[in-house]
Amino acid sequence: MRIVEKFGPKINTKKGQNQELEPESKTKIKMNISNTQRSRNIVPSFLLSGLLAFSAGSITGCSSSEPRPVAAPERSEPVTIASAEESKAPKKEIRVKAEHPRQYTVKKGDTLWGISNLFLQDPWYWPEIWQKNQQVTNPHLIFPGDVLTLVYVNGQPQMRLNEAQHKQVQQTADTSGIPVRKLSPSIRTSDLKASIPTIPGDAIRQFLTKPRVVTKEQLEKAPYIVGSEDNHLILGDGNRVYMRGEIDKERVRFSVFRPGDALRDPATDEILGYEAIHTGEVHVTAYDDPASGDLTSTVREVLIGDRLLAEDRSKMENLYFPHIPDREVNAQIMELNEALMGVAKLQVVVINKGERDGMEVGHLLATFTNGATIRDRHDKHSSKPVKLPNERSGLVMIFKTFDRVSYAITLESRRIIRNFDYLHTPKF
Repeated sequence: MRIVEKFGPKINTKKGQNQELEPESKTKIKMNISNTQRSRNIVPSFLLSGLLAFSAGSITGCSSSEPRPVAAPERSEPVTIASAEESKAPKKEIRVKAEHPRQYTVKKGDTLWGISNLFLQDPWYWPEIWQKNQQVTNPHLIFPGDVLTLVYVNGQPQMRLNEAQHKQVQQTADTSGIPVRKLSPSIRTSDLKASIPTIPGDAIRQFLTKPRVVTKEQLEKAPYIVGSEDNHLILGDGNRVYMRGEIDKERVRFSVFRPGDALRDPATDEILGYEAIHTGEVHVTAYDDPASGDLTSTVREVLIGDRLLAEDRSKMENLYFPHIPDREVNAQIMELNEALMGVAKLQVVVINKGERDGMEVGHLLATFTNGATIRDRHDKHSSKPVKLPNERSGLVMIFKTFDRVSYAITLESRRIIRNFDYLHTPKF
């Protein structure tokens, strides 16, 4: 009987001859069995397995070279693009707080983040618990007086809204508070300002309308205050000032700012921009050389040499859509706004990543304290310092982006968030 040929070194097994290997040839192992009807029909399984084991052992023991690797068997089912994409996209896990309220009535002054934080461990998933609810066409537009109820449908959490109550509060969502009766077919609109915001607007309003980060070229070209009436050195509301430089004659109102410190990347020490410290507002009355104007408001003292920049005319956003970046982000805090030691909830930080790095408004980043480096005094065999791990300290949301830096507001703070702390894509 002949056994199947197997690739490998050739073994000569005749009596009186030494075993000899011939690389890159085929081995034939023969077994003589009496030519009976039973032998032709049945080969005992233990005999066949023993013969294969003997063959493998002989080849391995006699070969002086590395055994040839055996190719892995091919999959019987081809891998499709759809299946590969599904393996890369894990299902979102919406975690509901154990002690969440059953119902909640929206109040004036509430924020979407605050309400979602009552129900969810990860508040930015609030659109997910409303996406299958046809009662709410836009989960980001809810109003004071709406009644929210968290229920489970097929084992999944879902937010329900009192539809009749919602229609009523929408009709009274105008600034006057007077109910509006629809007399003819028309498009019904609701003022976005009447809906509750995502985050407190007062915490970031000044950063949205006032210039905060400028380049060296902007500093050099910006008009500046050259003097004042009565030769005052420190100026305030109502003081008349005189300005020089190229002033845009199509504008009458400008922000006054003082050049601040250079914003340096903590990782590379590269200058990413210059901080603009807002000091006040000026109304230009004459465009001569020097131009004349009056300070209409000040948030700190205005000094000779302060510069002028136009206000940001872009519309202020009432709604933000917090979401996790779709890639790993490694950043650092490079500036604390009006803080020396650290910041806490609803305070502002500056990070060393901007639009060119893919940062977007609404991106959520987790903050981590920089672990200290200590000496292990109990290890007598090594004097090598020990770096303690970085610990998570909070969560921030990007609300303003520039070319190379971004501004973020602290939404959560487990401990003090300090300058040069690290930021990464949140993992839960």
